[in-house]
Amino acid sequence: MSTVTLIILLAALAAMAGLVIAPSVRHGRKGELPVRSLPPEAREQYAARWAGLQERFVDSPGWALREADRLLGALAVDRGYPAESEEKRMDALSVRHPEEVEGYRRLHAMAARAHEGEPATERMREALVAARPLFERLVRAQPHDERPLPPPVPRQRDLQRGRIPRQRLGPAADH
Repeated sequence: MSTVTLIILLAALAAMAGLVIAPSVRHGRKGELPVRSLPPEAREQYAARWAGLQERFVDSPGWALREADRLLGALAVDRGYPAESEEKRMDALSVRHPEEVEGYRRLHAMAARAHEGEPATERMREALVAARPLFERLVRAQPHDERPLPPPVPRQRDLQRGRIPRQRLGPAADH
């Protein structure tokens, strides 16, 4: 086999391997994001605060927009997204919520402009409405909030050796 043929064959194999590995890397990145549970009381408080700022929008749209931006950022941090910068938080949110994060970006940009001077009220309203789907996704109860982790699945070799896997009992009770 010639050197050129060998190089082409190796390049083709590398490309096929990349196609197989790429989806698992993207899935792994999504799975690595730490998303914390949000207690029911906290979900209720966030929902009440969002409803309150929507009510105040009519009288003070700039304030409501800035407050919505702060509230959504705090909610994302409480859920486990990066706290160190808006950029890192937006990047992390875009992995789990690619459809909804654009609304948050619009809200954030419009809130910054509202700080400098009041943009048109209709544009502020549109930004607030665009951010609501992400707010709802983050504040909503997630499956991991309500269910305990499943017990570990016994490995075949442990079963063959007669070992019984330890069961996860959940958090320790305070005594």
